[in-house]
Amino acid sequence: MANQFDKVVYDLKKQERYDRTYLNMAREWAKLSHCTRKQVGALIVKNGMIISDGYNGTAAGQDNACEMDNGETKWDVIHGEANAILKCARHGHSCDGGTLYQTHSPCRDCSKLILQSGIKRLVYVEDYKDITGLEFLRDAGVEIVKYDWL
Repeated sequence: MANQFDKVVYDLKKQERYDRTYLNMAREWAKLSHCTRKQVGALIVKNGMIISDGYNGTAAGQDNACEMDNGETKWDVIHGEANAILKCARHGHSCDGGTLYQTHSPCRDCSKLILQSGIKRLVYVEDYKDITGLEFLRDAGVEIVKYDWL
């Protein structure tokens, strides 16, 4: 008969399988981005269901070019996690208590959106150039999990 420790280990391995599956889906979603420098994908999962998705790009109806001629990102590009959160807001879905899966860690501004939306868990793979957003979320009690790509 399995003891409590074995059950915890099994549950952790099961959660990791789900985490990696959702991260791979976020990576596929990132491929929809028209940005050339960096493509970021995000999924929001709540109660075992994907409730939203997003990738970085310009606002609906705008030119899809994300970078200026000098290679810098245009000011009006919306980050993948922000797009996923905004999609929930637009369609009346609550992110509260959900998990955000994304290919890259969030910037400072998106970290504020994540916290304010009620997301309780962040799972990602690649670090953004500035990790103060992660520190902000960790200090606010959001669970943060980082994996390597398979």
